[in-house]
Amino acid sequence: MANYVDGFVIAIPKKNTAKYKKMAREAAEVWKRYGALDYKECIIDDAKPNKFVTLTFPKLIQTKTGETVWFSFIVYKSKQNRDAINKKVMAYFDKKYGKNKMDMPFDMKRFVYGGFKVEVEG
Repeated sequence: MANYVDGFVIAIPKKNTAKYKKMAREAAEVWKRYGALDYKECIIDDAKPNKFVTLTFPKLIQTKTGETVWFSFIVYKSKQNRDAINKKVMAYFDKKYGKNKMDMPFDMKRFVYGGFKVEVEG
């Protein structure tokens, strides 16, 4: 049973989709190798507002022309488990890329993140 989830919302320039997917595949492999229960990268497919919902993800992160929204999440056993896994993952990427910081295919200033404790599971 999962008890903790890290969630992300990111505006990705459409021209960088292939580069982002390549980066995401590597990240998924590394997070799962170090113990994450699940890793998902999802591209927005429906963001039409309706009478119940007026704030959509594109509005939230203020997408620009030529950008699309990705929603991503990583599932862990617990927050402590997440912390231990992330420590290993960051050490892996630091060793692989060293001082040459990974070239991100998106604007990190518009990268939205949160850690969430699971309260209801179906």
